[in-house]
Amino acid sequence: MNADNPHGIGPAESEAEELLATSAAWDLSPSRHLHHKEVLMHQIDQDRVSDTRTSTAQPRRRLLRPAMVLPVAAALTGVLVVTASGNDNASTPRRADSAAESAKDDSASATLDRIAAAAMSRDVKPVKDSQLVYAESLTRENTGTLGGSVRLGALHKTEVWTVQGSGPTTRTGWMRETGKDAVMPGQRIPIVTPTPVHAGLDHPTYTWLATLPTDPEALRTLLYAQTKPWGSLSQDETVFRNVGDLLGSTIMPPATASALYKVVERIPGVTVIPDTVDAAGRHGIGITRKDPASATRDEWIFNKNTLAYLGSRSYMTAGKRTGVTADTLYGIDAIMERGVVDKPGEVPASAEG
Repeated sequence: MNADNPHGIGPAESEAEELLATSAAWDLSPSRHLHHKEVLMHQIDQDRVSDTRTSTAQPRRRLLRPAMVLPVAAALTGVLVVTASGNDNASTPRRADSAAESAKDDSASATLDRIAAAAMSRDVKPVKDSQLVYAESLTRENTGTLGGSVRLGALHKTEVWTVQGSGPTTRTGWMRETGKDAVMPGQRIPIVTPTPVHAGLDHPTYTWLATLPTDPEALRTLLYAQTKPWGSLSQDETVFRNVGDLLGSTIMPPATASALYKVVERIPGVTVIPDTVDAAGRHGIGITRKDPASATRDEWIFNKNTLAYLGSRSYMTAGKRTGVTADTLYGIDAIMERGVVDKPGEVPASAEG
């Protein structure tokens, strides 16, 4: 849900200004997933940093999971919702003393070590540059009205086809949503970028992921070197969110996935949640991190037995404009299928029906 600009690239204009300046055509933020969620997360955190920075707005969030910017009216509806309605399984965080916090960190480290080992043991068939990665998820997003409460919409299906070529390309994939509260339901919509992008953090392909160092410390050095913190977020939080953005709709080489989890294991402040639930109702183990400078928090969910990635939850936390005093759930998803296909519109045999 899988919120701040990880790389600090983009024009210096606010999200609202950018949306108003954009035509109603569908446009890519080069990767997340959950377009309502990402736009809202960006707006909330931009509001927080605005008091301590100049009046020039911060660069907009680059999404690492395929996601689209909504047409103006729909997007602004998702952006400017600032109060909470109901708990929707939201939890209230407790302040822990230093000893308890240290124990939580140790627990997260041990859990991530197990997740990394499980990822390394998986058998993954390489994806060709001529193919597409297919990802199907169940999603609930904020559908609250302008100035109203956060309200999770109906559960609906989202399908994404991600191009695997190294680029440069302005069309990185396609997206289709079906069900109540889906955007343009049943239509396969191109995901495009305003400027051509190569394979990389903006457009993560299997081939590119396979080129990353598999030594955790070397990979950590590379990620931190290529990460420019957005706004007032720490570099640790930015790297954490970058890794989270890779989890939902990519297929990774096992050694790369394992190394990424080991990088996260080394990020200070990462904690484990013993029990959490994805959009499909599946219980799992949560991995999260709360950055003091952010008004949002993401939670990754893993199967308790296989330790495979299941989905994510996104929360608004206490902040100047949110009107909330505890975590308020405003986005949740569940990865139901991932596979490889030869052309857009195709689905893997296991996903048919």
